[in-house]
Amino acid sequence: MAENRENQYSGQLSQGTGSREESEGGDSRTAVSGCLEQDSVWLNQKLATDRNFDVVTRTIEVGGREAALYFIDGFCKDDMLQKLLQYFMDMKPEDMPQDASRLLKKGLPYIEVDQEKEWEKITSSVLSGIFVLLVEGYREAVLIDARSYPSRGVEEPEKDKVLRGSKDGFVETVVFNTALIRRRIRDTDLRMEMMSAGKSSKTDIVLCYMDSRVDQGFLEEIKQKIRNIRVDSLTMNQESLAECLVPGRWWNPFPKFKYTERPDTAAAQVLEGNVILLVDNSPSAMILPTTIFDVVEEADDYYFPPVTGTYLRMTRFLISLLTYLMTPTFLLLMNHPQWIPEGFSFIMLQEPPNIPLVWQFLILELAIDGLRLAAVNTPNMLSTPLSVMAALVLGEFSVNSGWFSSEVMLYMAFVAIANYTQANYELGYALKFMRIITLVLTAIFGIWGYGAGLLVAALCMCCNKTLSHRSYLYPLFPLNLIKLRNRLVRRRLPRARQE
Repeated sequence: MAENRENQYSGQLSQGTGSREESEGGDSRTAVSGCLEQDSVWLNQKLATDRNFDVVTRTIEVGGREAALYFIDGFCKDDMLQKLLQYFMDMKPEDMPQDASRLLKKGLPYIEVDQEKEWEKITSSVLSGIFVLLVEGYREAVLIDARSYPSRGVEEPEKDKVLRGSKDGFVETVVFNTALIRRRIRDTDLRMEMMSAGKSSKTDIVLCYMDSRVDQGFLEEIKQKIRNIRVDSLTMNQESLAECLVPGRWWNPFPKFKYTERPDTAAAQVLEGNVILLVDNSPSAMILPTTIFDVVEEADDYYFPPVTGTYLRMTRFLISLLTYLMTPTFLLLMNHPQWIPEGFSFIMLQEPPNIPLVWQFLILELAIDGLRLAAVNTPNMLSTPLSVMAALVLGEFSVNSGWFSSEVMLYMAFVAIANYTQANYELGYALKFMRIITLVLTAIFGIWGYGAGLLVAALCMCCNKTLSHRSYLYPLFPLNLIKLRNRLVRRRLPRARQE
């Protein structure tokens, strides 16, 4: 049916403007013809203006010529549109330019304007909120970017809060996010390149980087991967983009990207030579490339003096390691009580368990995730009473009923709380999966299973690669002592950078 409409439109156009098309080599099916009636019919059919109530079209007269204005209701600035309409209607025929380029130069008092003749780009512009003006005799459409997307305030992100520092955060509008980075980096070396992906969604993707500091080979590789994306839409925004950039190695749970909703963190990463990807409709930035040391860093490490920042960083490293090792180590020692030093005999179970310890740990791992999901879907007014109820039922009554041992509940409570010291969700669940694998192997094979679990976790990190094809453990492997020291110890900024 679409082919029939295009063929019909092609036949009509060839009768009226066939000689002109042939002389200029234009394609009537893909470009504006200059005949307003035919162009309007084609665009009305393409946008289905008779069925889409929010696609607004207005026929006006500009300088004695018929013209049509197309825009999406809800994306427009009403006051600006009113001023533009008044300006167009007041134009006199003698003041009307002969083509679109002269209209942009002399006759249109607005900053963000452009011209386009290809229908694909014109329809995409309309659907993204840009005003499109078609004028009789003009073989190019006039694009007026006076759109305004619905957006929320740039308040501090709920997940990336800091004790000190900026209290603003990214929002779902990509232009606002780029402005927040520009506000922090006033350098002509900063680049903001716009790309798009998704056949239907045509989602805007912005690559932010410092041209003199970025790895140009890695940057070109990222651009090529985005160009080669062949999907209908980026439904889940950044997660969809991440899966397209790294199609393989899905079995490795350790994160290959770092996400942040803080403009100051994104700006710092840009200054370090990394690439930031901003995806429209997503309030967070993707940082590329990412190592394990990048993932565990937080903004609070730099908003405090070097000694305090180093302490916070080392504490986070240690707690993350404990969340992985605590429960498998406890299970191993309970299976081999003769290995427990006399001074630590108090960690022994006070009563024999009714359910094997490994099953207790696995059930509680599942229960903790169930509580997290319940907390997300619980209304705010009910969160406090339900939290108290869950603590009483799952804490006290589960121990008294004999389902769980008090020691198991204590260690799993520590693991559940300690996971929140790590801001990265993906790393938290990666450690959780490694902990479950080590628990199961320890229960089956004892000390050999415990060692095998540690080996599996080490291999998952060692075999993981960043998008720049470097080691995930760099600068630990391959070893670079100076950079490793800088990763572990919070130091003052170099004097050259301060200047």
